[in-house]
Amino acid sequence: MRIPGRTFALFASAAALAVSLGGCKPPPEGADGKPRYPVHFDTPSARPSHTTTRFLFSRGDSGTGVRELQARLRQVEWLNDGPTGEYDDLTEQAVSGFQGKRGLPRTGRVDPVTWQRLAAMTHLPGKWELYLMGGQPAAAPDPRCLTGRVLCVSKTSRTLRWMIDGRTLTTVSVRFGSQYTPTREGVFSIYWKSRHHVSTLYDSPMPYAMFFSGGQAIHYSYDFAARGYAGGSHGCVNVRDEGAISSLFAQVRDGDKVVVYR
Repeated sequence: MRIPGRTFALFASAAALAVSLGGCKPPPEGADGKPRYPVHFDTPSARPSHTTTRFLFSRGDSGTGVRELQARLRQVEWLNDGPTGEYDDLTEQAVSGFQGKRGLPRTGRVDPVTWQRLAAMTHLPGKWELYLMGGQPAAAPDPRCLTGRVLCVSKTSRTLRWMIDGRTLTTVSVRFGSQYTPTREGVFSIYWKSRHHVSTLYDSPMPYAMFFSGGQAIHYSYDFAARGYAGGSHGCVNVRDEGAISSLFAQVRDGDKVVVYR
């Protein structure tokens, strides 16, 4: 049977389009098993386009990604708190301010465009930028911490564990002395407690001081609470959580062991 030229051209065009959209496929079958015609081909331009904004982070989120966001916002001075790893109201306000300053929609949520703009203006935060104000996980306790009543202090993770017979009761972030006034390492014991102590050498307050080696003590630090790891002590072990150090001070006794290790 001879097919008219125009009909043949239309059929050939439909077949070619089918190949271009994913290969030759047989037409769908009806209930009787026979092909159903006409066959309809949707071209990409004919399909409706639904574009939705994908948000990477928004209020209520938490985790290491949020911590990195907060560290980068600190680098460009849009955030003074944390990083905490929790996308709170302060983080939302900082993101909104950053967006408005750069002509982006002030959603307070981080979309890919906002993230790319922030990343281009900042550097990848290091570990102690991510944990500038504490919150880092504690290192495994030194074997010398596993018996008795021990203040187990890790310089590697910058944490203090309060332990009794191998069980950790409390963990807090701590800060140490600088390169020129290092915190001593080894095994010591608490020999004096002074609730409202003031340093005679540096004329600075040392609340909840628990002395373990000469003039070095574990105590609360206003500077650590305000600036985090941006500063350092004169050799003491600083604690920034006043509630935690108050509780520790009430529990620790003279003679309790202190282990400072890496």
